[in-house]
Amino acid sequence: MRYLRKKESLANVDISPLIDMVFILLIFFMVSTTFVKDMKIDIERPGAASAQRASSKSIRIHIDRGGGIYLDDQPVKSWMVQSRVRDLLRAGASGTILVITDRLVPAETLVEVVDQCRLAGATDVGVATEKEAG
Repeated sequence: MRYLRKKESLANVDISPLIDMVFILLIFFMVSTTFVKDMKIDIERPGAASAQRASSKSIRIHIDRGGGIYLDDQPVKSWMVQSRVRDLLRAGASGTILVITDRLVPAETLVEVVDQCRLAGATDVGVATEKEAG
């Protein structure tokens, strides 16, 4: 007697549509994400009628209510701002600097930081206001 053997069929699962879907989701999230990084400091910005949008490539310096100065998310002293900004400009960073400050910060601290930035060779130094979103 002859027995008929059943041929075992191999089940193939095509995962190419799954890979396509993953890449589509990846592209969607990359396009919809904003890449501007701001420090998580509670700052109440001053207002200005002549406010303009800042470049996203500008160097950002934060001054909090206590007078603490932050450059690249690292605390710095006011006398260190000039050398740090000069190093960033030599490394090829944009010559535009945006100082993000609280409206309660004394004008003396703000003027000192802006002066240090200009002495370092920055071409354009601005102060962020409420209308500045970038």
